[in-house]
Amino acid sequence: MQDRITLGMNRTGLRTSPMEAEAMLSGLPMQEDAPMPEIGLEDIRAQYLEESEPVGSMPPPTTLKGVVGTVAETLSGNRLHVLLDKIGERAAYERSGTRLYDAMLQRLATETALPEGMTRELVEEIRDEEARHFALCVEAIEKLGGDPTLQTPCADLAGVQGMGLMQAINDPRATLSQALQTLLAAEVIDVASWELLIELATQLGRDELVTQFNDALTRENEHVARVTGWLRLSLQADLSLSGDMDSDPDTRRAT
Repeated sequence: MQDRITLGMNRTGLRTSPMEAEAMLSGLPMQEDAPMPEIGLEDIRAQYLEESEPVGSMPPPTTLKGVVGTVAETLSGNRLHVLLDKIGERAAYERSGTRLYDAMLQRLATETALPEGMTRELVEEIRDEEARHFALCVEAIEKLGGDPTLQTPCADLAGVQGMGLMQAINDPRATLSQALQTLLAAEVIDVASWELLIELATQLGRDELVTQFNDALTRENEHVARVTGWLRLSLQADLSLSGDMDSDPDTRRAT
């Protein structure tokens, strides 16, 4: 695992090899004479958007409490399943967040130098809070008469979104700064999503949930501040390192 970004033989830019770049680009004008396809990419995408079905659906309540709650909210002009869908999303995302910090903890086992103030204990603390937020969402779904084992449409999308974050933080080539950047991206999304969930719960008059969700939001804001501080110090350390050009060619890696 690399501990910093080094200068090396990155050959992805055109200016690395001007002669080959000129030869490659010389063929582009010929594309003007090529026949245009009957159906363009935008047309194909538009067709998919028109014909595709939703990612998923919300099932009817499976408990008497859920039925009563849904009927009551519907009569008042509200749609309880929208709130349940978004809580399901948070549950999926918090579960992914727990795994992200598990991956960071595994990374820390090989790190020789951490930013000032960053300790394994503090990372574990955030990890445990993410797990508690997942449990909070499960409990909230049950209180509303829903099924916490259900993968809601928004939870499905959250899982897909989380795959990219998991791939980034588990990439063995990533530096500590890059791993922290991944955590920060996850936490920023988390904060905004909790804020929106609180608005929905407030509109439905779920005061108890609003209080619990606000507590979670407070902790998530603390996560953002903490991870941002670690990332800032890690980048400063990267910036101050001398000898960025690695003298050993075997350690240089072309992207």
